[in-house]
Amino acid sequence: MENLWVFLNVLSLAILIGILFWMQKKHYSFTKRVFAGLVLGVAFGVILQAIYTADSDTISKSSDWFNLVGYGYVRLLQMMVIPLIMVSIISAIMNLKGGSNLGKMSASIIAVLILTTGVAAVVGITAANVFDLSAENIQAGAAEQEQGAALEERLGTVQDQSLPEQILEFVPSNPFADMTGARRSSTIAVVIFSAFIGIAVLGLDRKQPEQAETFRKLVRSLYGIVMRIVTLVLRLTPYGILALMAKTIASTDLQVILDLIDFVLASYVALFVMFIIHLLLLLVFGFNPVTYLRKVLPVLTFAFTSRSSAATIPLNVQTQNKKLGVSEGVANLSASFGATMGQNGCAGIYPAMLAVMIAPTQGIDPMDWTFLLTLVVVVMISSFGVAGIGGGATFASLIVLSTMNLPVALAGLLISVEPLIDMGRTALNVNGSMTAGMITGKALNQVDEKVYQERNQEIDVMQA
Repeated sequence: MENLWVFLNVLSLAILIGILFWMQKKHYSFTKRVFAGLVLGVAFGVILQAIYTADSDTISKSSDWFNLVGYGYVRLLQMMVIPLIMVSIISAIMNLKGGSNLGKMSASIIAVLILTTGVAAVVGITAANVFDLSAENIQAGAAEQEQGAALEERLGTVQDQSLPEQILEFVPSNPFADMTGARRSSTIAVVIFSAFIGIAVLGLDRKQPEQAETFRKLVRSLYGIVMRIVTLVLRLTPYGILALMAKTIASTDLQVILDLIDFVLASYVALFVMFIIHLLLLLVFGFNPVTYLRKVLPVLTFAFTSRSSAATIPLNVQTQNKKLGVSEGVANLSASFGATMGQNGCAGIYPAMLAVMIAPTQGIDPMDWTFLLTLVVVVMISSFGVAGIGGGATFASLIVLSTMNLPVALAGLLISVEPLIDMGRTALNVNGSMTAGMITGKALNQVDEKVYQERNQEIDVMQA
C-alpha cells in the first residue's frame, strides 16, 4: 500500500511538472514560471504534510524521487560553477584595457562583502537581544545532543589551523584538484588561478601578440560553449524549484518549528532587516530598489529553495550581467567571492545570534560592549572562506564560537530548524553578493544604466 502512495505522489509531481512545461510552451515569462514552480511546490508540500507525518516512510521514499528533479537540477548547476568561473574571469580580465581595474574590482567587492557582514552581525546581535533569546531556554533532544557532539568533534579540525593557515588555504597549490571542489576554499582558489591566466594573457600581448590572440580565440569559443550549457540548465529552474520546495515543506516537522518559534522569527526578522539595508545601500548609489527587486527575485527564489550560494553562481552572474547591466568581470568576481566569503546570512547574522544566545550559559552579559565589539570583529574575519553550500553557517559558527571561547555543542540545539532558516540565509548571502557587484560596478563605472532601467526585459539565455 505504501508503494502505491509513493507512486501517486510521484505521479502528482509529474503532473505539476507538466503544468510548468505547458506554461513554457505557451511562452510565459521565465519569472512567471519560476514563481509558479514556487507556489505549486509549496502547495504540494502542504498537502503532503496534511496527509502524512513529516517523518513517515512514504514522505521519505517520495522525497527520494523528488530529489531526482530537485537536487538533480542543483547538481547540474554545480557542474557549471567551475567552468563558468574560469572562462568568465579569464575572458573578463584578458579584455581589460589595463590590469589596474582587476585590483580595484577585487578590493571593492571584498570590502563591501566584509563590511556588510559586520553590519549583519550587529543586526543579528540586536535581534537576539530584542527577542531575549538564550540557549538556556532550549531543551535538547537526542538529535540535538548528537549534533552537538558532532560539532565538538568537527571543532578539532578547525582549531588545528591558525588564522594565517586558513588564509593560506585560499592560495591554489593544485588548481586541477580545486576544479573538483576538493577543498572548502576551492572556489576562491579557482578564481585566483583564473585571474593569473587572464593577467598572463595581458602580459603576452606585449611580447607574443600572435600567441595571445590564438589563446583569446580559444577562450571565446570555450566561453560560447559554456554559456550555451548554462542556458540549457537554467531553463530547468522552475522544475527544480517545484521539486525542492515540495520536498522541503513535506519533510519539515511543524511541531519542532513551533517549539523554536522565537528563534525562527528572530532569524527571519534579522534577515529581512539586513535585506532592507542592502536595498538602502543600492538606493544611496543611485539604483531604484523596486527595479532591482523585480529583476533579482528569480535568483533569490532559487537561492532560497536550493540553500546553495555556489549553485546559484550561474544564475547570479547572468542576472547581474544581462538584467542589471553589471560588466562580466564584476559580475563573475562578486558572485564567486560572495559564495566563499562575506556571506551576510550564514557568516554574519547566524554566528552572531548564536554567540549572544550562548553567552549567558557562560556567565557573560550579552549586552556587554567589549564582548559585542569583539564578536563583530571576529565575525568579519571568520567570514572568509565559508563554503557556499548547505552547512556553511555551521562551519562559520564553529569558528566564531571557538574564537570567543564559547561551547560549540550548544549550537546543536537548533539543528531541527536549521534547513528552514538556512533557506532565508542563503537568499540573503546571494543578495549580498549582487549588492557588492552593483556597488562596485557603479563605483568603477561598469554598469550599463540602459540595461538596468529596461523594464520588460527577460534574460535572453533563459528564454524557452
